[in-house]
Amino acid sequence: MSAAMGDNALTRRRRRELIIGAVLLVALAVLPLPISSVYLRGLIVLTLLYAGLSQGWNILGGYCGQISLGHALYFGVGAYTSTMLYVNLGVPPTLGMFAGGALAGLAALLVGWPCFRLSGHYYAIATLVVSQMFLLLVSNWNFVNASMGITIPFHTQSWLDLEFRTAVLPFHYVMLAYVAVVWIIAWFVEGSRWGFYWRAVKDDGAAASSLAVRIFPSKMAAAAISGAITGVGGALYAQYIGFVDPDSTLGLSLSVLIALPAVVGGVGTLWGPLLGAAVLIPVQQLSAAWLGGSGDGADLMIYGALIVVLALARPQGLVSLFGIRSQAGGGVVDRA
Repeated sequence: MSAAMGDNALTRRRRRELIIGAVLLVALAVLPLPISSVYLRGLIVLTLLYAGLSQGWNILGGYCGQISLGHALYFGVGAYTSTMLYVNLGVPPTLGMFAGGALAGLAALLVGWPCFRLSGHYYAIATLVVSQMFLLLVSNWNFVNASMGITIPFHTQSWLDLEFRTAVLPFHYVMLAYVAVVWIIAWFVEGSRWGFYWRAVKDDGAAASSLAVRIFPSKMAAAAISGAITGVGGALYAQYIGFVDPDSTLGLSLSVLIALPAVVGGVGTLWGPLLGAAVLIPVQQLSAAWLGGSGDGADLMIYGALIVVLALARPQGLVSLFGIRSQAGGGVVDRA
C-alpha cells in the first residue's frame, strides 16, 4: 500500500513539474517582446544559455556527484568544431552543433576513462588540469588560428546558418529551445533507471555496487550526456557572438561559471540550475557593466559577496526556499 502511494505521489510530482515547465516556457517565450533594450534582451539570452549549460553540468556533478571543473573543455570543443565546419566546409551551424556535441561527448568519455578512477577532489583537480592543458594546446595550434581566434563570417540571413540581421531576438528563441530540450533531458534522467543509479553512486558507491549498479559505466554515461549538452551550448554561443578564441571558450572562469548556477540554485535538483542562472548571470553581467570599467574589481567583489551570502543563507540551494530538495537518496535502485 505504501509503495503504491509513493508511486502515485512520484507520478503526480513529475506531472506537476511538466505543467510548471510548460507554463515557464510560455512565459519566457513572451518575455522579450515588451523589452526594447537590446542589452536587456542580450542579458536574457546569456541567462538562458548558462541555465542550459548548468543543467547539463548538473547531470554529472549534481545527480552523479562527479564534480567537474573542466566543462569549459567540452564547451570549447563544441564551439570550435561547429565554427571550423562552417568556416572551412560550409556546414550549417544547425548541423555543426550536433557534430560539436558529439565530439564534446566523446571528449568527456576520453577524460572520464582515466579520471573516473580517481575520487572526490582528485577527480575535480584532474578535470581542471586536463581542461587547462587543452587551453594551452589550442592557444598554440595554428590550425585553429591559435590565440588569435576565428571570426565567423556573415553570409546570409538564415535560420539554417543561425545568422540574423537583428540577432538578439531570434537567438532568444534559439537559446530557449536549447534550455527546453536540456530540461526535458534532465526530467527524463531524474525519473529513469539511470537517474536512480547516478543518485545511488553519488550517495554511496560501495552500497550501490553491492546492489548490482555498475559504477564506472554509470559515470561514463553521465559524462557523455553532460559533455554533449555542453558542446551544443558552446556551438550556439560561438554563432551568437560570431567569434571564438581560447580565452572565451576554454578558460577556467568559464568552467566555474557553468557550475555555479547549479551549485547556488540547488545541486542535484531539476530547478536549481534554472533558478541559479536567473539570479547569478544578471548580477554578474550588470555588475560588470556598471562597475567593471572602474578597474578596481568592485564588480567581482559584489559578485563574490553575493555567492558567499547565498551559500551561507541557503546551503541547500535557492530551491530550498520552495521546499525542494535534491533527489539524491530519494529512490530505490533497481537491480534489473
